[in-house]
Amino acid sequence: MLIAKTISVYIAKQFTFASISMILALTGIVSLFDFIDLLRRVATRPHVSTGVATSIALYHIPNFCMQILPFGVLLGGIICFWRLTRSSELIVTRAAGISAWQFLMAPVVCAFSIGLLSIMIISPISSNFYRQAEILDQTYLRSNGGKLTNLSEGALWIRQSDKELGRKGVAILHAQSVKVENKVLHLKGISIFRLDDSDHLLVRIESSSGYLDHDHFWVLKDAQSIKPDKLPVSLGTIKLPTNLSLSNIQESFSSPDTLSFWALPGFIKLLDESGFSSISHRLRFQALLAQPLLAATMALVAAGFATRSTRRGGVTRMIGSGVAAGFALFTISKVAEQFGESGALPTFMAAWAPTAAGLCLAISLLIHLEDG
Repeated sequence: MLIAKTISVYIAKQFTFASISMILALTGIVSLFDFIDLLRRVATRPHVSTGVATSIALYHIPNFCMQILPFGVLLGGIICFWRLTRSSELIVTRAAGISAWQFLMAPVVCAFSIGLLSIMIISPISSNFYRQAEILDQTYLRSNGGKLTNLSEGALWIRQSDKELGRKGVAILHAQSVKVENKVLHLKGISIFRLDDSDHLLVRIESSSGYLDHDHFWVLKDAQSIKPDKLPVSLGTIKLPTNLSLSNIQESFSSPDTLSFWALPGFIKLLDESGFSSISHRLRFQALLAQPLLAATMALVAAGFATRSTRRGGVTRMIGSGVAAGFALFTISKVAEQFGESGALPTFMAAWAPTAAGLCLAISLLIHLEDG
């Protein structure tokens, strides 16, 4: 038992070092290509310095690290297990009566821990940095001058809870045009439909203009109240409470990558209450939940392809097959993500199906290798 524990700790150290090294190496390569692309975009704007491209590229690094992590674990695991197999260390381990299921437990736990730490610690850093990168990108490298297109053109529909007229009441706000000035959302041509918990219209409010103040109130100017079968009543300037803020509305149009693992559940609830689509945010949250298991699955896939004895030959083909399997899982995850965003698949299935497929593949390989 002591021998098995000692060997497991030794393999776990080798695996963790190889995985982290590969994650950092792949992140560096992807970041380099991203920096080159940003320099190309900056070159078309003479008034923008290369420092902006450098800042955006640096802000992107934690996000790239999150995305590359499963494949860094896969490639690092393949290199680690291949080295141990080539040096006959795994062969001696099996000759000592220790099965693959025993000495692989520690690397799998390490991979799971790496994935867990990534969503708990790196995710908040990644989301904050990615938000800063988006702000710089929108300010200097896009033509809309830093304004989100969804809040600078066209109409806006918002649904929110309204407890003034009912415990489960709902208010639906429609503005014909919106714009952001001095960090304040201004609206024109406002119509607000206040409904009860049975979706029956209680009152309709019309206003020529208004804005969202910093105290979470809709301020409506020259408002009129219109009730069913009654004449309009002038209300002047009124305030309606809301749980929304300008940042909430902007974030609903921005990438889910700008929100951390801890912030996503509350924001998803807010989106649902406000009538915005939360599919992409739900998919992002489920993908983050699946990250630790996906990393552990990649460790098993690496072991399944790279622990074959070198005396049997075909090692290069087996390692190549492991890399191909990893990219196949990546392709499946992207296809499932597109199906999930389109609504063709439930977000839970779209996020967890690639992980489940990889886990089945890894277990099948290891059963064939160990018992087969």
